[in-house]
Amino acid sequence: MTARPLFGVPADCRVVDDQAAQVLIDRYMAAAALHADAAALIVPARPDLMTAREVAARLDGLLLTGSPSNVEPRRYGRPDIVGNGPFDPGRDAMTLALIEEMIGLGRPVFGICRGFQEINVAFGGTLARDLGDADRSLVHHAASGLPIAEVFDHIHDVALVPGGLLARNLGRESLAVRSVHFQGVDRLGEDLAIEATAPDGVIEAISACINGAPVLGVQWHPEWQVDADAASQGFFALFGRALRGDRLD
Repeated sequence: MTARPLFGVPADCRVVDDQAAQVLIDRYMAAAALHADAAALIVPARPDLMTAREVAARLDGLLLTGSPSNVEPRRYGRPDIVGNGPFDPGRDAMTLALIEEMIGLGRPVFGICRGFQEINVAFGGTLARDLGDADRSLVHHAASGLPIAEVFDHIHDVALVPGGLLARNLGRESLAVRSVHFQGVDRLGEDLAIEATAPDGVIEAISACINGAPVLGVQWHPEWQVDADAASQGFFALFGRALRGDRLD
Protein backbone atom coordinates (compact mmCIF):
# COMPACT_ATOMS: atom_id res chain seq x y z
CA MET A 1 0.00 0.00 0.00
CA THR A 2 1.39 3.41 -0.99
CA ALA A 3 1.62 5.83 1.92
CA ARG A 4 -0.56 8.91 1.70
CA PRO A 5 1.18 12.30 1.64
CA LEU A 6 1.82 14.01 4.97
CA PHE A 7 1.02 17.68 5.54
CA GLY A 8 1.93 19.84 8.50
CA VAL A 9 -0.51 22.09 10.37
CA PRO A 10 1.10 24.61 12.74
CA ALA A 11 -0.57 24.91 16.14
CA ASP A 12 -1.37 28.08 18.09
CA CYS A 13 0.26 28.94 21.40
CA ARG A 14 -2.57 29.46 23.89
CA VAL A 15 -3.27 29.27 27.61
CA VAL A 16 -5.65 26.49 28.70
CA ASP A 17 -6.56 26.26 32.40
CA ASP A 18 -3.65 28.59 33.21
CA GLN A 19 -1.21 26.34 31.38
CA ALA A 20 0.66 26.90 28.12
CA ALA A 21 -0.78 24.69 25.38
CA GLN A 22 -0.36 23.95 21.69
CA VAL A 23 -3.84 24.15 20.17
CA LEU A 24 -5.27 23.26 16.77
CA ILE A 25 -8.94 23.72 15.90
CA ASP A 26 -9.94 20.28 14.68
CA ARG A 27 -12.10 21.25 11.72
CA TYR A 28 -9.16 22.56 9.67
CA MET A 29 -7.16 19.37 10.00
CA ALA A 30 -10.19 17.12 9.54
CA ALA A 31 -11.42 18.88 6.38
CA ALA A 32 -7.98 18.71 4.77
CA ALA A 33 -7.26 15.13 5.82
CA LEU A 34 -10.59 13.92 4.44
CA HIS A 35 -10.89 15.91 1.22
CA ALA A 36 -7.17 15.95 0.34
CA ASP A 37 -6.93 12.26 1.29
CA ALA A 38 -3.76 12.84 3.28
CA ALA A 39 -2.31 12.37 6.75
CA ALA A 40 -1.80 15.35 9.05
CA LEU A 41 0.95 16.23 11.53
CA ILE A 42 0.51 19.01 14.08
CA VAL A 43 3.58 21.24 14.23
CA PRO A 44 4.18 22.95 17.61
CA ALA A 45 4.66 26.70 17.38
CA ARG A 46 7.85 26.42 19.40
CA PRO A 47 10.76 27.68 17.29
CA ASP A 48 12.82 27.68 20.49
CA LEU A 49 12.62 23.87 20.59
CA MET A 50 12.78 22.93 16.89
CA THR A 51 13.69 24.54 13.60
CA ALA A 52 11.41 24.98 10.63
CA ARG A 53 14.08 23.38 8.46
CA GLU A 54 14.09 20.06 10.33
CA VAL A 55 10.30 19.97 10.36
CA ALA A 56 9.83 20.92 6.69
CA ALA A 57 12.09 18.13 5.50
CA ARG A 58 9.56 15.61 6.82
CA LEU A 59 6.48 17.16 5.18
CA ASP A 60 4.92 16.92 1.72
CA GLY A 61 3.03 20.18 2.21
CA LEU A 62 1.85 22.81 4.67
CA LEU A 63 -1.63 24.00 5.67
CA LEU A 64 -1.83 27.30 7.57
CA THR A 65 -5.09 27.70 9.47
CA GLY A 66 -7.19 30.49 10.85
CA SER A 67 -6.74 31.59 14.47
CA PRO A 68 -8.07 34.13 16.99
CA SER A 69 -4.62 35.77 16.91
CA ASN A 70 -3.23 38.27 14.41
CA VAL A 71 0.23 38.57 12.86
CA GLU A 72 2.36 41.07 14.80
CA PRO A 73 2.80 44.34 12.83
CA ARG A 74 6.59 44.19 13.18
CA ARG A 75 6.52 41.07 11.00
CA TYR A 76 5.43 43.20 8.04
CA GLY A 77 7.64 46.18 8.75
CA ARG A 78 5.28 48.22 10.94
CA PRO A 79 6.82 48.21 14.44
CA ASP A 80 5.47 51.75 14.81
CA ILE A 81 1.83 50.62 15.15
CA VAL A 82 0.33 48.82 18.11
CA GLY A 83 -1.96 46.60 16.05
CA ASN A 84 -4.96 44.62 17.23
CA GLY A 85 -4.19 41.52 19.29
CA PRO A 86 -4.15 38.95 20.55
CA PHE A 87 -0.77 38.07 19.08
CA ASP A 88 1.09 34.77 18.91
CA PRO A 89 4.81 35.45 18.29
CA GLY A 90 5.65 31.73 18.46
CA ARG A 91 3.25 30.95 15.63
CA ASP A 92 4.47 33.95 13.63
CA ALA A 93 8.06 32.77 13.87
CA MET A 94 7.33 29.14 13.07
CA THR A 95 4.91 29.68 10.20
CA LEU A 96 6.91 32.37 8.41
CA ALA A 97 10.04 30.20 8.62
CA LEU A 98 8.08 27.13 7.48
CA ILE A 99 6.72 28.96 4.43
CA GLU A 100 10.26 29.86 3.39
CA GLU A 101 11.54 26.31 3.94
CA MET A 102 8.67 24.61 2.13
CA ILE A 103 8.98 26.87 -0.89
CA GLY A 104 12.71 26.22 -0.90
CA LEU A 105 11.93 22.51 -1.07
CA GLY A 106 9.37 23.03 -3.85
CA ARG A 107 6.46 21.82 -1.68
CA PRO A 108 2.94 23.29 -1.52
CA VAL A 109 1.74 25.87 0.98
CA PHE A 110 -1.99 26.51 1.37
CA GLY A 111 -3.50 29.02 3.81
CA ILE A 112 -6.88 29.89 5.30
CA CYS A 113 -7.73 33.26 6.94
CA ARG A 114 -4.71 33.95 9.21
CA GLY A 115 -2.80 31.53 7.01
CA PHE A 116 -3.70 33.64 3.96
CA GLN A 117 -2.36 36.70 5.77
CA GLU A 118 0.82 34.85 6.79
CA ILE A 119 1.47 33.99 3.14
CA ASN A 120 1.11 37.65 2.14
CA VAL A 121 3.50 38.73 4.91
CA ALA A 122 6.00 36.00 3.99
CA PHE A 123 6.10 37.43 0.45
CA GLY A 124 6.78 40.94 1.74
CA GLY A 125 3.21 42.22 1.83
CA THR A 126 1.47 44.21 4.54
CA LEU A 127 -1.87 43.90 6.34
CA ALA A 128 -4.80 46.28 6.81
CA ARG A 129 -6.96 46.39 9.92
CA ASP A 130 -10.61 47.06 10.76
CA LEU A 131 -12.26 45.15 7.90
CA GLY A 132 -14.97 44.18 10.37
CA ASP A 133 -15.85 47.82 11.07
CA ALA A 134 -19.63 48.34 10.91
CA ASP A 135 -19.15 51.60 8.98
CA ARG A 136 -17.59 49.86 5.97
CA SER A 137 -19.54 49.40 2.74
CA LEU A 138 -18.96 45.65 3.14
CA VAL A 139 -18.37 44.25 6.61
CA HIS A 140 -16.03 41.26 6.65
CA HIS A 141 -16.78 39.98 10.17
CA ALA A 142 -20.00 39.48 12.11
CA ALA A 143 -20.67 41.60 15.19
CA SER A 144 -18.72 40.67 18.31
CA GLY A 145 -20.26 38.48 20.99
CA LEU A 146 -22.34 36.24 18.74
CA PRO A 147 -22.34 32.43 19.05
CA ILE A 148 -19.72 30.79 16.85
CA ALA A 149 -22.31 29.38 14.42
CA GLU A 150 -23.69 32.89 13.79
CA VAL A 151 -20.18 34.28 13.33
CA PHE A 152 -19.59 31.77 10.55
CA ASP A 153 -22.96 32.50 8.98
CA HIS A 154 -21.56 35.89 7.90
CA ILE A 155 -21.45 35.38 4.12
CA HIS A 156 -20.64 37.53 1.11
CA ASP A 157 -19.78 36.90 -2.53
CA VAL A 158 -16.33 36.94 -4.08
CA ALA A 159 -15.47 37.18 -7.76
CA LEU A 160 -12.87 34.72 -9.01
CA VAL A 161 -10.26 36.13 -11.39
CA PRO A 162 -10.97 34.72 -14.89
CA GLY A 163 -8.34 32.19 -15.87
CA GLY A 164 -6.94 32.06 -12.34
CA LEU A 165 -6.06 28.92 -10.41
CA LEU A 166 -9.35 28.85 -8.48
CA ALA A 167 -11.57 29.76 -11.43
CA ARG A 168 -10.00 27.06 -13.61
CA ASN A 169 -10.06 24.30 -11.04
CA LEU A 170 -13.43 25.04 -9.42
CA GLY A 171 -15.16 25.85 -12.71
CA ARG A 172 -16.79 28.92 -11.16
CA GLU A 173 -16.87 32.67 -11.74
CA SER A 174 -17.91 33.54 -8.18
CA LEU A 175 -18.46 32.02 -4.76
CA ALA A 176 -20.49 32.79 -1.65
CA VAL A 177 -17.94 32.58 1.17
CA ARG A 178 -17.90 32.60 4.97
CA SER A 179 -16.10 35.78 5.99
CA VAL A 180 -14.64 35.96 9.51
CA HIS A 181 -11.73 38.41 9.45
CA PHE A 182 -10.88 41.83 10.85
CA GLN A 183 -7.56 42.07 8.97
CA GLY A 184 -6.70 41.56 5.32
CA VAL A 185 -4.22 42.41 2.58
CA ASP A 186 -3.05 46.01 2.40
CA ARG A 187 -0.06 45.79 0.05
CA LEU A 188 0.10 42.56 -1.93
CA GLY A 189 3.28 40.55 -1.49
CA GLU A 190 5.80 40.31 -4.32
CA ASP A 191 5.19 37.51 -6.86
CA LEU A 192 1.66 36.86 -5.58
CA ALA A 193 -1.28 36.86 -8.01
CA ILE A 194 -4.81 37.87 -7.05
CA GLU A 195 -7.26 34.97 -7.31
CA ALA A 196 -10.45 36.53 -5.92
CA THR A 197 -11.83 39.85 -4.70
CA ALA A 198 -14.80 40.96 -2.62
CA PRO A 199 -17.32 43.51 -4.00
CA ASP A 200 -15.49 46.28 -2.08
CA GLY A 201 -12.18 45.40 -3.74
CA VAL A 202 -10.63 43.58 -0.78
CA ILE A 203 -8.33 40.78 -1.94
CA GLU A 204 -9.84 37.45 -0.91
CA ALA A 205 -7.50 34.86 -2.46
CA ILE A 206 -3.89 34.82 -3.67
CA SER A 207 -1.58 32.36 -5.40
CA ALA A 208 1.95 31.81 -6.65
CA CYS A 209 4.20 29.07 -7.92
CA ILE A 210 7.77 29.58 -6.75
CA ASN A 211 10.51 26.98 -7.23
CA GLY A 212 7.79 24.56 -8.32
CA ALA A 213 5.92 25.06 -5.02
CA PRO A 214 2.19 25.83 -5.47
CA VAL A 215 1.04 28.53 -3.02
CA LEU A 216 -2.65 29.29 -2.48
CA GLY A 217 -4.34 31.30 0.23
CA VAL A 218 -8.00 32.16 0.80
CA GLN A 219 -9.30 34.72 3.27
CA TRP A 220 -12.56 32.82 3.77
CA HIS A 221 -13.28 29.55 5.61
CA PRO A 222 -13.71 26.50 3.34
CA GLU A 223 -13.27 24.19 6.34
CA TRP A 224 -16.55 25.30 7.96
CA GLN A 225 -19.31 22.77 7.11
CA VAL A 226 -17.10 21.56 4.26
CA ASP A 227 -19.25 18.49 3.61
CA ALA A 228 -22.12 20.73 2.49
CA ASP A 229 -20.18 22.80 -0.05
CA ALA A 230 -18.67 21.45 -3.27
CA ALA A 231 -16.40 24.46 -3.82
CA SER A 232 -14.92 24.07 -0.33
CA GLN A 233 -14.30 20.41 -1.00
CA GLY A 234 -12.66 21.48 -4.26
CA PHE A 235 -10.21 23.71 -2.38
CA PHE A 236 -9.00 20.79 -0.27
CA ALA A 237 -9.00 18.41 -3.25
CA LEU A 238 -6.68 20.90 -4.95
CA PHE A 239 -4.44 20.73 -1.87
CA GLY A 240 -4.43 16.95 -2.18
CA ARG A 241 -3.33 17.17 -5.81
CA ALA A 242 -0.56 19.59 -4.87
CA LEU A 243 0.63 17.25 -2.12
CA ARG A 244 0.99 14.51 -4.73
CA GLY A 245 3.03 16.70 -7.03
CA ASP A 246 0.32 17.27 -9.65
CA ARG A 247 0.51 20.39 -11.80
CA LEU A 248 -2.32 22.76 -10.92
CA ASP A 249 -2.74 24.38 -14.34
